[in-house]
Amino acid sequence: MAKKRAAKRKDARSTGKSHKKRPDRDRRVRQHERMARVLKVLELVQSRGRWNARAIAAEIGCSERTVYRDLEVLEYAGVPWYFDEADQCYRVRPDYRFPVFGLTEEEALGQAVATALTKTPGLDVGPGAAATTRKLQATSPAAIREVLADAAELISVLDLKLADHSRHREEIKTVQFALLEGRQITGLYESPYQAEPVELRLHPYRLCLIKSAWYIIGRQADADQPRTYRVARFKTLRPLDQPADVPEGFDLKAYFGNAWAVFRGDKTYDVEIWFTPEAAKVVTETTWHHTQKVKPQKDGSVILTFRVDGLEEITNWVLGWAGQAKVLEPGELRSRVSASLRRGLELQDE
Repeated sequence: MAKKRAAKRKDARSTGKSHKKRPDRDRRVRQHERMARVLKVLELVQSRGRWNARAIAAEIGCSERTVYRDLEVLEYAGVPWYFDEADQCYRVRPDYRFPVFGLTEEEALGQAVATALTKTPGLDVGPGAAATTRKLQATSPAAIREVLADAAELISVLDLKLADHSRHREEIKTVQFALLEGRQITGLYESPYQAEPVELRLHPYRLCLIKSAWYIIGRQADADQPRTYRVARFKTLRPLDQPADVPEGFDLKAYFGNAWAVFRGDKTYDVEIWFTPEAAKVVTETTWHHTQKVKPQKDGSVILTFRVDGLEEITNWVLGWAGQAKVLEPGELRSRVSASLRRGLELQDE
């Protein structure tokens, strides 16, 4: 009986504590809800939409009076918002960036990996992530600083075999800012398929790292369709004051289609390639193409299948597996590979 009474008293005390704590918990919930609402207001006025008090109130489900109070909170927090009389909506000064919240250890590790990557020859086309990491190290708690420092010593990126763009940093920076500012670019382009360099004027659509090099996807001023240009082949490159005309619905994946790498052919092929048992484990460690399918064979060999647009690029890839691969389909690819191998033998016999 004594134990039961003691248990009842304990339950009563616990219940009493929970009743006392409930108002505090409710207050914290309300504070979190308000913080989320204020951040939502900031997100809206920083967007490109036209958000006045009535529109904001309708979007987040509150009164206009609440919106005005939330705007005051943002003002106290140092957010430089203003009312745009021309568009009749709230804006935030374009150069303003909201302060970064504290990083988790996982986020800090991700930043350290990004820093290691952008130090790699071929990816070191700008200041990279190192400058950001230094700022985070200067402002983060000790635990995060330790993660960033340790990861910098323990994570390395080696031998990616990317094209050397150390002499093309300015060209890449020119393209980056032209894309951000929506401006045309012009430069002297030296293609291996043309006798003389040509002056190009482009509407740049995208800047892409593909396989091992940087490429510009852009449309010449007098052309209807975009093409792919290797950045390293520009002898000169500068921005123009004229605005670039970039289709709003441009889809990079649709543009490349099933190209093996950079250049998309006019015809689509279903490719089957058999690899010896010795090569099977190695070749299947990598996804070479987004259409790749693997068919293991009983003897340990493997057949890889692909659907590609054009054969020139995949021909060069197959040649890299000479002696370990056999093209099953299509016959045209098999003929290309055989012809190249014969030329290679002839060169060795000269």
